[in-house]
Amino acid sequence: TIDPEQFRRNLFTSSSCGVCGKASIDAVRVAAPPIPEGPVVDRNVLFSLPAVMRAHQTAFALTGGIHAAAAFSPAGELMALREDVGRHNAVDKLVGALAAEKWPLPELVLLVSGRVSFEMVQKAAVAGISVVCGVSATSSLAIELGAELGVTVVGFLRGESCNIYSAEH
Repeated sequence: TIDPEQFRRNLFTSSSCGVCGKASIDAVRVAAPPIPEGPVVDRNVLFSLPAVMRAHQTAFALTGGIHAAAAFSPAGELMALREDVGRHNAVDKLVGALAAEKWPLPELVLLVSGRVSFEMVQKAAVAGISVVCGVSATSSLAIELGAELGVTVVGFLRGESCNIYSAEH
């Protein structure tokens, strides 16, 4: 006979990013250097970025289920794009590829294909990226951290509209 108790596992596993269940930003904060005042990005350039990113998302075109992170110059030139099943992984790949080419990074605009999270704003700040945009919603912790660090956080960047949550200047 088989004893099911011999297969019991007494451990807790989580697929969360590490922020879930934390009570404050301070509980997960990573030190970031002061963010220089970011570039001024023309609104028409800003509105054009999602279409440029989408046109270069080759893995998404094949699967329909891959996230992207793209870096643009303030004038709207695509500098680099990376894709991954995980949105945070796409950001990590992008920052790593950019840093391998030049450090410190030049003035850049980060655009993600989904939601803007606290971790994405934090990663951008550590890399010196002062403008973070997403085509979807933005978490309240991302907005709070953006305001604290002077990172411009933009959500719902679609068509000719968006929400600018912090560092509007």
